Amino acid sequence: MSVSVVLFTCDLRLHDHPPLRAALRAADSVVPLFVYDRDVERAGFAAANRRAFLADCLTALDAGLRDRGGRLVVRDGDVVEEVCAVVAEADASEVHVSADVSAYAQRRERRLRRALESRGCALHVHDDVAEALAPGAVVPDAKDHFAVFTPYFRRWSAERQRDVIAAPRSVRVPNGVGSGEVTPRGKVPGVSPGLAAGGEDEGRRLLTAWRRGGLAAYEDRHDDLAGDATSRLSPHLHFGTLSPVEVVARSRDAGGPGAEAFVRQVAWRDFNRQVLAARPDASHDDYRPRHDRWRSQRSAREEVEAWKDGRTGYPVVDAAMRQLRHEGWMHNRGRLLTASFLAKTLYVDWRGGAPHLLGLPGGGGVGNN
Repeated sequence: MSVSVVLFTCDLRLHDHPPLRAALRAADSVVPLFVYDRDVERAGFAAANRRAFLADCLTALDAGLRDRGGRLVVRDGDVVEEVCAVVAEADASEVHVSADVSAYAQRRERRLRRALESRGCALHVHDDVAEALAPGAVVPDAKDHFAVFTPYFRRWSAERQRDVIAAPRSVRVPNGVGSGEVTPRGKVPGVSPGLAAGGEDEGRRLLTAWRRGGLAAYEDRHDDLAGDATSRLSPHLHFGTLSPVEVVARSRDAGGPGAEAFVRQVAWRDFNRQVLAARPDASHDDYRPRHDRWRSQRSAREEVEAWKDGRTGYPVVDAAMRQLRHEGWMHNRGRLLTASFLAKTLYVDWRGGAPHLLGLPGGGGVGNN
């Protein structure tokens, strides 16, 4: 009996999942696999809110697979080592995974390909899973990516997106592949009291409610900080419990100026991901260096702590940072204001504040709408 492995990373869903569809077509049975990546934890991205939201996502993914006759296999350790171990246990002939854009993800993919090839196992990397339009799908003449959004958006809008794929009706998982446990949200200490629920069912519920409720007014109200008039879908896009392809398709089906403005925000997310795919160093270096002479961490320590706690004395900045502390989420305009305040007003290197924002659900997304 032939076996494929699907490695879930930033795509924790069953609807519109090209790697899963391809794996099911290629083999008699499939091992759906998620690995708690030790390197991600060592890099400082295992903050409480992220861990709790991830726990919801994995719990929901496992439940969805069990409804279809399968289960989620969970491992903990080095991703390449754990994938290879599962391949050996299941006697799998191929592995399917979604493409990702970070420097770490690209290095991990290269390591995984070499390790699998040495074992006679094929690696298939799928585009258009974490983005509505894959990085590199459109590029300017003689360049590897767009550096300006407006020309990118014109090309992005003219491209035909792939069709949305239905969730599988059944998933057959081979016997004999061991699995660890998903740490439930309730056992994660230090979680923000107002942290929203994660998981595919919750993400799809929010998307449906958004199309029926706030989408039509989005063009007029998306800058209303006090109005709570954005979609709150960013953490679901970040963890992949919602497909950006489906989000764009369903928004365009709704139509109207609000939908057009919202789709533009999804395009902003794709724009930034194509920048990161071409320039992975942009995650830790200035995209356009201006040779700023930032304040030292010692001289700025008190102001940075006040910024984190929402005690700067600037009401709009403090309100946004307190919202982040309470909910693990911040309005998109609040994010722009607080980041600008840190870098422009306090004159603190943006890298000093990024970990505080990036350690929360949706922290890797753009335009938290």
